[in-house]
Amino acid sequence: MISRGFFGRRRPADVEKRLPPGQYLVRDFPVLSAGPTPHTPLDRWSFTIEGRVRSPVTWNWEAFSALPTQAFTVDISCVTKWTKLDMKWFGVSIDTLLEHAEVEPEGKYVMAFSDGGYTTNVPLAELINGQAFIAYQFEDKLLSPEHGGPARLVVPHLYFWKSAKWVRGLRFAARDEPGFWESLGYHMHGDPWKEERYSGD
Repeated sequence: MISRGFFGRRRPADVEKRLPPGQYLVRDFPVLSAGPTPHTPLDRWSFTIEGRVRSPVTWNWEAFSALPTQAFTVDISCVTKWTKLDMKWFGVSIDTLLEHAEVEPEGKYVMAFSDGGYTTNVPLAELINGQAFIAYQFEDKLLSPEHGGPARLVVPHLYFWKSAKWVRGLRFAARDEPGFWESLGYHMHGDPWKEERYSGD
């Protein structure tokens, strides 16, 4: 809960500049989900890159966690209007994953798919060049199920629904198709700075 006093405080100018239009700052990490929280044992977890790629690949948890990892400190903005700054994650860059699966020229769009049936669409151009990663640690702990663990996609520059919880793979395609929330009226792209919340924004 945020008190009225919180809204009344003046924040430093550098913080204000980091808040997209219509967003308010939070210090906790809200939990929002469309359905039940999956609890996938690590010995049954896998991650797959498939679709319009020349060499599909699947990692189990041991192999995935052995990939080169990075620390990421990013700001996150949710479509429900909260923004959290300087979130510290640890995981594998999408660029690193794609070194193992050559994408066909036509594979310009990605559908992230997750345990529980969740999907979200993201153009490939929004995932590469250091823009996105698969996180399995938040701050100093393994990512908890309520926050999307064992692993979640994180696309910091788009609204947080694009950062699919419980992610199990990326499917490449030649056309941009709506995922779960997009098929229910959310924006196909989801840029917080343009307030691309819903279809037509």
